[in-house]
Amino acid sequence: MPPKKRNSGTTQSKELKPGAESACPDKKESPELSVKKHRDKDAEFVALCKSLNVTDPVCDRAWTLWKTVQDFVEKITDSQKRIWGACLYVSATDLDVSCFTLTQVQKAVSLNVKQFVALVRKLDVNLDTISTKVDSALTRWEKKYDVTLALYQRFEKTCKKIFALVSDDKERETMRSCWTMFLLAKGRALQMEDDLVISFQLLLCTLELCIKRCPPELLQPLYKSAISKVQSPPTRTSRRNQSKAKARPPEPEMDLQLLKTLCKENDCNAEEVKNVYQTSFSAFLDSLDLSRSSDFPQVNDLSQQYEEHYLKSRDFDGRLFFDGDETVLAPRVEISQVERTPKKNQADEDTVLIPPQTPIRAAMTSIQQLRGDLTSSGDQPSTNLATYFKNCTVDPTQGVLKRLETFGQVFSQRFGQAVGPRCVVLGRQRFTLGVRLYYKVMEAMLKSEEKRLSVQNFSKLLNDSTFHTSLLACALEVVMATYGESSFKTGGYINGGDPAETDMCFPWILDVVNLAAFDFYKVIESFIKADPTLSKDIVKHLETCENLIMERIAWKTGSPLFELLKQEHEGGAAEQVDTTASFSQPLQHNHTAADLYLSPMRPGLRVLPPESPATPSSQPSSQPPTQPAGQTPRLPKSNSLSLFYKKLYRLAYTRLKMLCSYLLSSHPELEPIIWTLFQYTLQHEHELMRDRHLDQLMMSAMYAICKVKSVDLRFKTIVTAYKNMPNTNQETFKHVLITEGHYDSIIVFYNQVFMQKLKTNILQYASTRPPTLSPIPQIPRSPYKFPSSPLRVPGSNNVYISPMKSPRMSPGIMTPRSRMLVSIGESFGPSNRFQKINQMVNSSDRSLKRTLDLSSTLKPLKRLRFDVDGQDEADGSKSGGDSTLIQKLAEMSSTRSRMQEQKMKEDAESRKE
Repeated sequence: MPPKKRNSGTTQSKELKPGAESACPDKKESPELSVKKHRDKDAEFVALCKSLNVTDPVCDRAWTLWKTVQDFVEKITDSQKRIWGACLYVSATDLDVSCFTLTQVQKAVSLNVKQFVALVRKLDVNLDTISTKVDSALTRWEKKYDVTLALYQRFEKTCKKIFALVSDDKERETMRSCWTMFLLAKGRALQMEDDLVISFQLLLCTLELCIKRCPPELLQPLYKSAISKVQSPPTRTSRRNQSKAKARPPEPEMDLQLLKTLCKENDCNAEEVKNVYQTSFSAFLDSLDLSRSSDFPQVNDLSQQYEEHYLKSRDFDGRLFFDGDETVLAPRVEISQVERTPKKNQADEDTVLIPPQTPIRAAMTSIQQLRGDLTSSGDQPSTNLATYFKNCTVDPTQGVLKRLETFGQVFSQRFGQAVGPRCVVLGRQRFTLGVRLYYKVMEAMLKSEEKRLSVQNFSKLLNDSTFHTSLLACALEVVMATYGESSFKTGGYINGGDPAETDMCFPWILDVVNLAAFDFYKVIESFIKADPTLSKDIVKHLETCENLIMERIAWKTGSPLFELLKQEHEGGAAEQVDTTASFSQPLQHNHTAADLYLSPMRPGLRVLPPESPATPSSQPSSQPPTQPAGQTPRLPKSNSLSLFYKKLYRLAYTRLKMLCSYLLSSHPELEPIIWTLFQYTLQHEHELMRDRHLDQLMMSAMYAICKVKSVDLRFKTIVTAYKNMPNTNQETFKHVLITEGHYDSIIVFYNQVFMQKLKTNILQYASTRPPTLSPIPQIPRSPYKFPSSPLRVPGSNNVYISPMKSPRMSPGIMTPRSRMLVSIGESFGPSNRFQKINQMVNSSDRSLKRTLDLSSTLKPLKRLRFDVDGQDEADGSKSGGDSTLIQKLAEMSSTRSRMQEQKMKEDAESRKE
């Protein structure tokens, strides 16, 4: 039953573990490579090591890694030298040795960033060939590269609008100085250099400085006029007249008019850029002694200072973007994908121009939408919200304000620690937006509850600190996701599953406000329903947060989830965790955030005697049932736990179904069996989830069932397929808890933990009387609806309607973009465009009628359906009676019959009860 470990790569992988022999990160103190020590290695490999200033430990480790992956070289199309370069990068990263930069090794093997990262990942031929440390580093490089590429592409386009074309290359030299200064400013001011929004705002600050210190003949009229409103640009004065020239007054730190022009042209909020200038950029200028200087720094001086930063970070050289170097050029396919948005709906002259949807444009549009939606929301409770507070038995106003004051200070400080030391002010701006959204959603929730319950006293809910903290945390997460500071690029993992201090990806916000993930999950669905203005991307982000909580974060030691499970399973609850009979029912419930936060949390909490009237905002669904006289009262069931498990089962089955589609398409009968073991584990052996990941149990259940059913499926094959699933991370199968404080691969977890715990249960599936199959959960398309999505008009293939989310949105940024767009209430153009719409609708009607009239001559079905005799309904052909397909269908039919019999039995038992 345990998976057999093959010899390939086993001994080598043990040697590849990071050890204490790490060389000093400082290149000056690192011993030079001794060629004599490496005579056993290929001479070209040693030459490559010497050219990259590699130390002896890195050389030895890289050569060992090369020997590990050598057998798989045929599957990797790259040359031997390129694979050596990848091995050297992996070894230097694992040993944390600063031998070379990413650009230096790229140039040595002639690969660009994307190609090199892809090659390194191909080396992961065994479960532990590439460490999670290397994988995290690659992910950070990729994200930083994507951000820098997007910034440079915008920089080029903006400069074409700023500078006039001249023949003596002055403009080109000025642009080079500007780009180099920006790279240096970003490196010094930001700890998170992959923050797209703040980096772009720094770029606008740099451009402002560049423009106002630029000779006027180099500027386009728009920017020449903008700068002249404040001051005259610097002009050259001959030495003869220098003594006669009047001393020019000190230059102001910031040209507000010029900055506003730049922001307007780039759809950026001027107030935010102003704050970035006054804090981070001004401090950077002071460090260069440029605050009051009227001259633009020489490009050589800037380049030298950036060189020091670049070598220290072991990064790619950002200056190469300006030179068009091949090592930083994006593949042509990616460039075309960024720019492929059509610029016109159709060839008519009166159509609306649609700008390309680049990463920066998308970010600016999202921020504009969020700020626009919160324009009417204040920093204090609205009149309606204040009335709700006053109607409470205990007024929560002071508690709310004090809580916000405390969290405001904590959030701003932590934001500054993560982004940059001078970014505390920006953190306060983000928090202010979060508070506005917090008040807005809270008021919408209370209005909904008032309508549902016909009460106005929500004292219990509004005095619940956990509810307020969760709601605020959710609002802040929305703001941070809008600004791109909370991203799932790394899947929420950084080195061992804990977020780094400079990574603000969820669940960073939970740590800031000291909130349990299980408590945060309770507010997500109600938050989304209460704010219909949330964009589809933000809704998906919150849904991903919910999934991360269910699959991993809520199962950490200390989570209130374990307290609830203990209460449910030790006989105190009225009902066990979500009965399996309800799996096949749609995920429909009437629980609101109030229900979930007021739901019982521990024995004796919030349990009212049967004769006590329910207090306001205490929902009927959370009241205990009346007990017969003389019978020991049972604790009420937890609404929050019940809903959590319903969603957990559906998430678990969805992921299992996807993995089965990758691996077991020829064995469809195994899916319900694997699901039964998987579901049993979650319900009855939930301790296996403590400090672990849902997918670890899923992969283990799949391997166990395939083993007892004699299906040849190796764990390496499972892991390889798993890596191709969305939202997965190598941590899941490389860093699994075995015993307290000890982690290893998922194979070790299966052998030492999973199989030992479930061996008896697993073996039952090989007997003649296997366990009863668990019902399959009904999977909804998504628990969250997107009201703004365009809907097709019935009977038409090319006419769509969608509600206007905001009057600020023009037809140019709505979807679909491939046809004519009409926005009712906005300027539309000539009347003949309405005639074209009528023609479109009429042609759709005719095509529909034509389809109905010619129904007797329909084309053959693309999906083939088989009848009982094996006859193809589409063409009347017969299939072989003894074919493998018929056998598989028979197996599926048998499995389905067993499930139907089981369901009938459960229905009969429920009727008896």
